Amino acid sequence: MPPSLAVFLGGLVGTGLRLALDTVLPHADDGFPWSTFIANLVGTFVLGWLAGGLWTRPSTPGWLKAGVGSGVIGSFTTLSAVMGAVAILDHEDATGLAALYLGVSLVAGLALAAAGLKLGSSLAHRPMPTEVTDDGATL
Repeated sequence: MPPSLAVFLGGLVGTGLRLALDTVLPHADDGFPWSTFIANLVGTFVLGWLAGGLWTRPSTPGWLKAGVGSGVIGSFTTLSAVMGAVAILDHEDATGLAALYLGVSLVAGLALAAAGLKLGSSLAHRPMPTEVTDDGATL
């Protein structure tokens, strides 16, 4: 499968999952954006887990990495949604909540990405990579 098609199809799946999460956890403009928060934390953990495990295997095809990483996870998680929520909260005079959301998203996101990377590495029975490289074959 061509990587571009895998990204397109993965994007459809990730967007559908994100819409479902937004539907289940709606929020007001001045409320904590739980759906965006959860999507980004789940996405960072899963991406770390994949990068530390499945993607370290030479047999993992590039189209799968592109389709799941850039496609599914890229469309499920969105930095633009985080920044949009922060801007809206600030505009709604909820500056403290905006700062809290941004700070917790950053700290928890980094922690979950590292935890996913460590778990993926241990499940793959490989040492945790110190660097994740891409030779360009996935895109």
